[in-house]
Amino acid sequence: MMDFTDDHIFAAELAASAGDLLIEVRQELAGQETQVIKDQGDQRSHDFLMEALAQNHPSDGVLSEEGSAHSVHPQREDCERVWIIDPVDGTREYSEALRTDWAVHVALAVNGQPVVGAVALPALGLTLSTATPLPLEPFGPVPAAPRVVVSRSRPPAVALAVAEALNGELVEMGSAGAKAMAVVRGEVDLYVHAGGQYEWDNCAPAAVALAAGLHVSRLDGSPLTYNHPDPWLPDLLICRTELAPTALAVLAEHQE
Repeated sequence: MMDFTDDHIFAAELAASAGDLLIEVRQELAGQETQVIKDQGDQRSHDFLMEALAQNHPSDGVLSEEGSAHSVHPQREDCERVWIIDPVDGTREYSEALRTDWAVHVALAVNGQPVVGAVALPALGLTLSTATPLPLEPFGPVPAAPRVVVSRSRPPAVALAVAEALNGELVEMGSAGAKAMAVVRGEVDLYVHAGGQYEWDNCAPAAVALAAGLHVSRLDGSPLTYNHPDPWLPDLLICRTELAPTALAVLAEHQE
């Protein structure tokens, strides 16, 4: 079995450092238009992450929401190891000074599998990663009304169907990383998404959730895999294992 210890530590430190930079940028640009904050945060975090990857892993491929530096890194289609990053997951939330539900994603896919991941929640001072895979909070028994985390603006119908089947309650939250880490932290019990995502939206969260022992899959129950030519990866389910059978059964009915 390959040892990815150094990669786990590197991912966690890199995501945390990018998060610190983003906090500084947000403070520096306080009072400016939200689009300026979004653009500056995205670009400066991306540049920081790309420089660190070029210095430490120049032979690995890279996939970033903001593009990759092919002059340094090889084409990712030719690589077994590909770093998949999102410099700011939830730019809308990041641009709002008091919001904490945004994240930085740093992941490493090896032969398409999400083996290394770190999700920094900078406004909370937290980084969850495969370097320290145990949940921060014990799960305890499943609540009588399981909590289903959804988007603030457009909760998918499938999430509503799962919540209804479980007699659950909806919890609104911002970025994909923040929602996934809410499951890892035991704040909610299911994250059901069907509204469309890309690999950088969920690779790091998937790796961290898998390391924490949670159920992670597509809505049809198939595994999440990465480094495809088309990075579109539109749906996922992250939840407590006890709730997965019911959730998947509801999702199967909903997709028929």
